[in-house]
Amino acid sequence: MPNVLETLVAGALEDAAARRLDRPYSDVERDLDRVASPLDALDFLAPGDRVKVLAEVKRASPSRGSMAPIADPAALAAEYERGGASAISVLTEGRKFLGTLADLEAVKARVTVPVLRKDFIADPYQVIEARASGADLVLLIVAALDQPQLTELHALAEELGMRVLVEAHSADEVARGLDAGARILGINARDLTDFSLDRDLFGSLADRIPTGVVRVAESAVSGPADVAHYRAAGADVVLVGEALVTGADPAAALASFLDA
Repeated sequence: MPNVLETLVAGALEDAAARRLDRPYSDVERDLDRVASPLDALDFLAPGDRVKVLAEVKRASPSRGSMAPIADPAALAAEYERGGASAISVLTEGRKFLGTLADLEAVKARVTVPVLRKDFIADPYQVIEARASGADLVLLIVAALDQPQLTELHALAEELGMRVLVEAHSADEVARGLDAGARILGINARDLTDFSLDRDLFGSLADRIPTGVVRVAESAVSGPADVAHYRAAGADVVLVGEALVTGADPAAALASFLDA
């Protein structure tokens, strides 16, 4: 079976190289001075009495195909914020998730909570363009990077004032993420090499994440019971995408998740 993650990363790097021809480093770095300072996502996602939701703008995925057209991502993000989301995740990968950096820019202009660029980042250019497009956080997937890359990209993001959601799928990857300096660490129930799901993975790894690091449970959320399951296992934050974009009332769905 082909490694889905490797394919996604290769495609994302190809697309970044194409963008770099039209928007070279010098242009992107100049744009850094034109965007507002990033919000500190740690202030919004820090552990509290209730679980927090990182709500995702997501049109499609390799496992589900097209899920929702989302003609106006900013309007959807505003609904998320109205429903109580603590931060917004925006898929910017275009091949399988049908997202763009323009989606992120539109969302950032509309909401007052932090915005995450969710993509398959493996090159410094992608980190810099994320900040130049207004991102407050970026996603780094441990399985997609060797340790020097992970450490370098994490440091670059923080140098630019952003926070990093470091995503792991095993005990070894949790350790590598912490070694790279992770302050926000996600456990993805979905294995990105083959897209299989294990909802209990978070619970089996949560104790490996030390106090002071924000624990994020990702994937396998279809309703409030799944959010309650993750909260009981120690999640500070739950990332929810599909269950929100496929529902009729995102704000009401979010409220039900927060009440779980």
